[in-house]
Amino acid sequence: MTHFRNLKLAGATALAAMSMVFGAGAAEWRGWNIHVEDYPVSIAMESFMSEVTEKTNGELTGTVFHAGVLGDQPDAIEQTRLGIMDFGVFSLGPMGQAVPETNVVSLPFIFKSIDQMHRLMDGEVGAEIDKGLQAKGIVALGWYDAGARSFYNSQKPINTPEDVAGMKIRVMSNDLFVGMVEAMGGNATPMAFGEVYQSLQTGVVDGAENNPPSYESTNHYEVAQYYSLSEHLIIPECLCMSKKTWDSLTAEQQEIVLAAGRASADYQRELWAEREQASMDVIKAAGTEVNTVADKAPFQAAMTEVYNKFLADNPELTDLVNMIRNAE
Repeated sequence: MTHFRNLKLAGATALAAMSMVFGAGAAEWRGWNIHVEDYPVSIAMESFMSEVTEKTNGELTGTVFHAGVLGDQPDAIEQTRLGIMDFGVFSLGPMGQAVPETNVVSLPFIFKSIDQMHRLMDGEVGAEIDKGLQAKGIVALGWYDAGARSFYNSQKPINTPEDVAGMKIRVMSNDLFVGMVEAMGGNATPMAFGEVYQSLQTGVVDGAENNPPSYESTNHYEVAQYYSLSEHLIIPECLCMSKKTWDSLTAEQQEIVLAAGRASADYQRELWAEREQASMDVIKAAGTEVNTVADKAPFQAAMTEVYNKFLADNPELTDLVNMIRNAE
């Protein structure tokens, strides 16, 4: 009899656990985040969850799990698609395998500026990418800022594509980024991020590329004193919700959640801009020579072969690519 009661208790516990995971409308939401707690993304996610709870009078509650404690991003994306995870912030860069539309923002020089990226993602471009996400079980609630990646090196400022010619530039392991450097006559060198400082110091590579907080926090400015604001990659992040969770909400709750998502995106962008400025202040104080690439048109023109190959492989994305490239 005791054994039977124990089985019943175990069964009830399992059912309760399942209801917490799958009954998202009434249960405690789980949010995935790769960043540490005091990062701009993390603070904005907490703000999102707090606003949802407040505006729904406690009907919807949840916890944001920071620092990747719920697993890596590919697993978290899959769990969000399946409704096991309720929401998360994901870089659009690695989402391409699941959602082809998100690959478009990884094209070099596709956005003219960070402000343009914000405007387009908040409008028709973001809506088109959201359609692709929803077809795969994910709803976009807001577009977060992950900064712009720019070139830095130990030799000279970069103002034109020709300035990259002959340079050995470390890039992420992605054919698009290798093609970008090679299209400018450079020697693209994929390597692990942790190896970059020593490689710059010893001359294995002449330069690399990243956003200001990464350039500053890794001390790469100590061994690569020229930082050229090319902003060649502006890849946003998505505050995403499982469509299963979204569909479990009432129309009124959906309105509240969407408004909270957009508000948190505005907040995150403010925090990110502050973090970027702090990093720029550090590198300038250290004597880094910073220049802004005034004319990106020659760089965009140099990417013709990169775009032609991408569109040949992904012809269904042509309209979306042109929508961005032709935008003011």
